[in-house]
Amino acid sequence: MFRRIDLPPGEAAPAVEITVDGRRIRARAGDTLAAALLCAGVVPFRHTPVTGQPRSPLCLMGVCFDCLVEVDGAQNVQSCMVEVRDGMRVRLPPGARRVEAAS
Repeated sequence: MFRRIDLPPGEAAPAVEITVDGRRIRARAGDTLAAALLCAGVVPFRHTPVTGQPRSPLCLMGVCFDCLVEVDGAQNVQSCMVEVRDGMRVRLPPGARRVEAAS
């Protein structure tokens, strides 16, 4: 679906590795998480809690909220607004947000 533009050696950003639902994915430093996931063929990012319809990034600028994922345990993160970093752990949410019981 998406393909990275090949840059001459020395111009490409260094590679980083993230984990998405247990799968290792290589991305470029400076990429947004949404761009890295799309380049890796990860779609959809989530399913709506009410109808179960698949969702993937639409606007890529933080307006639509269709790219929500869990990043390092933080829920409802807009993947288009977060830069990838080495070791990032991403979980694709299966539906509604988890609510933790108060202790």
